[in-house]
Amino acid sequence: MASAREELEKDLEEVKELMKKATRKRVYDILIAEKYKLEMEIKNLPAIKIKEEAMEEEKPPTVGYTVKINSYGWDQSDKFVKIYITLNGVQQLPAENVQVHFTERSFDLLVKNLNGKNYSMTFNNLLKPISVEGSSRKIKTDMILVLCKKKQDEKWDCLTQVEKESKEKEKASYDTSDPGEGLMNLLKKMYAEGDDEMKRTINKAWVESREKQGKGDIPLDI
Repeated sequence: MASAREELEKDLEEVKELMKKATRKRVYDILIAEKYKLEMEIKNLPAIKIKEEAMEEEKPPTVGYTVKINSYGWDQSDKFVKIYITLNGVQQLPAENVQVHFTERSFDLLVKNLNGKNYSMTFNNLLKPISVEGSSRKIKTDMILVLCKKKQDEKWDCLTQVEKESKEKEKASYDTSDPGEGLMNLLKKMYAEGDDEMKRTINKAWVESREKQGKGDIPLDI
């Protein structure tokens, strides 16, 4: 068992080093999952050994694969950003099975052995710095509440820097010096994302507008 522990600890150290160098979110998420997997294996070694020495027939519970959590809700107060994650039955787990690791600009959540599965969620590049010491998590009925303590009492427009850049880029595509161009871009977006009824309405409005300008019956070419 000692030899197996040493090998697992070496693997864990190497994964931690790779996490420091990872620049891609998908790669970082994979390394996070592997890190927790190794930590659980190391943690379970002593328990397995004790059971073998006591000649107990009971085996440790089987833990399945890790599921990435993509669905969440969020809110904020003057002092906290609050992330709500729904997980049925999470309140029945031991408190130590729900772990959140905070840094100044990120946090990752791991829920261990919930109905035979692990669940993980990672947020990198938070919009603004948070206080690691002041942040925490609460376990409620079928829900986990992650509380990120703001370093500055100011409103967040979104959760991450990536979301902010995406919104600014989208806004810039419509915020042009030519009002007509900005309207055209907005209509194109509505046309592309709309259903058949929306497309017919936009085409009709376009045709009527062109007719009033005396430029012919030309449908909207989007």
